[in-house]
Amino acid sequence: MDAVWLALALIGAGAIAGFLAGLFGIGGGAVLVPVLYQFLTILQVDESVRMHISVATSLAIIVPTSLRSFMAHKRRGAVDLDLLRSWLIPLPLGVVVASLLAAYVSGAELKGIFAVLALVLGLRMLFDKRGAKIADDIPGFPIRPVCGALIGFFSTLMGIGGGVMNNTFMTLYGRPIHQAVATSSGTGVLISIPGTIGLIWAGWGSDYLPPFSLGFVNLLGVALIIPVTILMAPLGVRVAHATSRRKMELAFGAFLLVVSARFFASLAGF
Repeated sequence: MDAVWLALALIGAGAIAGFLAGLFGIGGGAVLVPVLYQFLTILQVDESVRMHISVATSLAIIVPTSLRSFMAHKRRGAVDLDLLRSWLIPLPLGVVVASLLAAYVSGAELKGIFAVLALVLGLRMLFDKRGAKIADDIPGFPIRPVCGALIGFFSTLMGIGGGVMNNTFMTLYGRPIHQAVATSSGTGVLISIPGTIGLIWAGWGSDYLPPFSLGFVNLLGVALIIPVTILMAPLGVRVAHATSRRKMELAFGAFLLVVSARFFASLAGF
């Protein structure tokens, strides 16, 4: 019976996350993690692993979507392959460090990290200045590898593919948004694959894991959520096309701030 309720909750989480991902035009991790967390709360999954499962399962779901997106963008020649090659070591290195950290931080600490990052990203969406940049091109060593490692590190702890962070990085250094979005599909591959493996290792043998878990990754969640998000995302896209991109950015920024506020409130005991 527990497995049945878990399956229904995962389908519900996937439906909501898929719709919102289509609505806001993002990969879904930043949406899926808080939605999945709420459903795991309803199912009374132990709080010590609830956030870890949400983050790890989100990363596992991103693997096939990021691979498919990357190959499509690559065929169009839109990806900055030189940047991705320079991040082949720094980006996964940041992921590995984050995975090691995830093995030791508590669920409350991981929730706090997500809340802070969601707050920063939400504010960035709300107050984004079009055309703002700090240089005309992406710098070399040591700024480039350090930024790659930081994107991998923080994206893994949030359970996202790094699109929002990479888009910000590339556009601040003078790259067009279309190239940034295309290249972000590649960062999703470099983050989600080692991140999934790392969080399987980090959660191996942990107590209180729900059925069908491999480390912190819930395999039932991966199997159920991927097709549901694919089904629901077009509905969100239809709604998104009825309004402007800026309004969508404002809505997504507001969503992240609400999630951040709810997480902070729960940490404070409210």
